[in-house]
Amino acid sequence: MTAAVAMAPVNGLARESRFADPDAAFRLLAKAHRDLDERESAALNARLILILANHIGDEAILREAVALAHEAR
Repeated sequence: MTAAVAMAPVNGLARESRFADPDAAFRLLAKAHRDLDERESAALNARLILILANHIGDEAILREAVALAHEAR
């Protein structure tokens, strides 16, 4: 049995939603922060960033994501 693995596009960062239900994904993230104070919320975000950056495992893709996030400020 082979599991399908979602890979980052060869050309770089995926910029379109890859979720079947993007609203559900947003609700999941929002719910994770419910009942957390600002410090706890920031710590959760830091842990999520490190976990997801490790999952990406590609410095060029991560660099592109960081640049995109900075542009969105």
